[in-house]
Amino acid sequence: MKIHLTSVFVDDQAKAQRFYTDVLGFVTKHDVPAGPDRWLTVVSPEDPDGPELLLEPSGHPAVKPYKEALVADGIPAASFAVDDVRAEFDRLRGLGVRFTQEPQEMGPVTVAVLDDTCGNLIQIMHGE
Repeated sequence: MKIHLTSVFVDDQAKAQRFYTDVLGFVTKHDVPAGPDRWLTVVSPEDPDGPELLLEPSGHPAVKPYKEALVADGIPAASFAVDDVRAEFDRLRGLGVRFTQEPQEMGPVTVAVLDDTCGNLIQIMHGE
């Protein structure tokens, strides 16, 4: 068994697609109309056949309180591996990305947490 697809709920799919591709550097894998929304996934350009991230619309009534509770408690909705958290932090901050947690060493890993502009906190990390 392996992870094929996971998702983050986004407030605006077009805005999310721009952020996740133009800012974070993922590439669009699928963009298919699905009623009023889209089946919209992104992947790492380093692993285009690897796990996909679905930028899922936040329309279900349970999503808003769920997302608000996670953000209020500082809990990331997803975690992405990077080669160097501090370098990625500097690159993203230079692009105007807002971080809720600057790089911190936590034992064998270094982490930072950013705001994806679509209602989620996202952790970036490197280490063992």
